[in-house]
Amino acid sequence: MSRNYKFHNPEGVYFVSFAVVEWIDVFTRNEYKNILIESLGFCQREKGMEIYAWCIMTNHVHLIFRSINGHKPELLLGDFKRFTSKAVVKAIKENPKESRKDWLLEQFMKAGVKSSNVQEYQFWQHNNKPIELWSNKVIFEKINYIHNNPVEEGLVYYSQDYVYSSASDYAGEEGLLKGVVVAR
Repeated sequence: MSRNYKFHNPEGVYFVSFAVVEWIDVFTRNEYKNILIESLGFCQREKGMEIYAWCIMTNHVHLIFRSINGHKPELLLGDFKRFTSKAVVKAIKENPKESRKDWLLEQFMKAGVKSSNVQEYQFWQHNNKPIELWSNKVIFEKINYIHNNPVEEGLVYYSQDYVYSSASDYAGEEGLLKGVVVAR
C-alpha cells in the first residue's frame, strides 16, 4: 500500500472511500443502507467518530471523519467495516425478498477465499484510501465531491434531495444521520 494511503495523523480529518467487493450494487435496498446509518450513529456516540460528510452510493461509501477520544482512525474505520460486513451479509441471508441472495453470497464467498484474513465472506474491499484533509479549501472540495456523487450518477437533480448523504445537513435541514458536524 502506498504511503499516501495510510492514516499518519491520529488527530487528522480524513476523506475515505470504500467499496463492496467487485463493486457489487448491494445498497439498492434501503434496509442495507440503514444498517450503515445505524452503525455510523453508534460510532459517533460510542467510539468517538466525528463525521463531517458522508454518502452511501449503491456500491461504495464516502466519508469525511476524524477520530476523537484517542481512538486510532484506522481501528475505528476497521471496526465499522467489520461490523457492517457481518450485519449486511446477515441481512441479505435473512431477507426473503432478496432475489439475488445466492449470487451475492457466492460473490462474497469467492472474494473471501482469495483473502488470507477472511474466514468466510468478504463484503468490503480492503482498501480505504485515506486522504488527510489539511485545509478548509480541500475539506470543502471533498464535501462537494461527496455530495455531488448522487447527482453525477443521475439519482437526484439536487444533492440535498439524496437522503443517504449529509447534503441535506449542509442545506440547513436535518439528515438521517444525527450529529453531523457541518463544516463552515
